[in-house]
Amino acid sequence: MEELIKKANWEKNGGIVPVIVQDTRGEVLTLAYMNREALRKTLETGYAHYYSRSQDRIRMKGEVSGNVQKVKEIRIDCDNDALLLIVEQVGAACHTGNYSCFYRKLGEPERIAGGIDYSLTILRELEELIKQRKEKPLDGSYTSKLFAEGKEKIYKKFGEEAVEVLVAENRERIIYETADMLYHLLVLLTYNGISLSEVMAELRRRRK
Repeated sequence: MEELIKKANWEKNGGIVPVIVQDTRGEVLTLAYMNREALRKTLETGYAHYYSRSQDRIRMKGEVSGNVQKVKEIRIDCDNDALLLIVEQVGAACHTGNYSCFYRKLGEPERIAGGIDYSLTILRELEELIKQRKEKPLDGSYTSKLFAEGKEKIYKKFGEEAVEVLVAENRERIIYETADMLYHLLVLLTYNGISLSEVMAELRRRRK
C-alpha cells in the first residue's frame, strides 16, 4: 500500500493532489482533493475519503448523508500529480441533491434537488465548532458555558428544547425550535464523546 501511495507527487501542490471522480458509466461526479492519509484510508476501506481544505480534516464521502462512493478503480495521470477514481455512487454525489456536481452549464443558477441539502454540511461544521468550544473554552461562549456547567445543565437544556418543539404552534416555530434542539443534541453528544457520524452509521445499519 505504501508503495502505491508514494506513486503520487505530493510535493507539487503542498501535500495534496486533485481527484477527479466519475461513476462506472463514465459520468464525472465531482472534483475533490486527497492527502496521503486520505488515499491510505481509501485504499484500506474501499470507500472514497477526501481531504477537506476548508475544515482541515479527512472525511469519508457520504459519512453523514449516506451517499458513499465505493471505489472500483484508482488511476493516476501521466505527471503523477492527479488521481481519477472510478466509483459506484450511492445516491447523489452533490450536496445540492443532484447526482453530479457538474449538473449545470456555466451561467446557469444553482438548483437544489428537492430543496434539500443532502450533505448536511452545516451540522458537521456546527459539530466541529462545538468540539472546539469544549476543548478550548472561549470567554462569552454559550457553548463553553454549557460544558463548564456539566451534564445536568446540558441534559436539562436538551429536554427543554425538545419540549419546545412539541408545543410549537406553527410551522415556522417548529423549524426554529428544532434548530435549537439539534444544536443542544450535538452538545449532548459531544459531551459524551459521540460523533454525529456514529449516529448516522447506526441509522444506515438499521436501514439495511
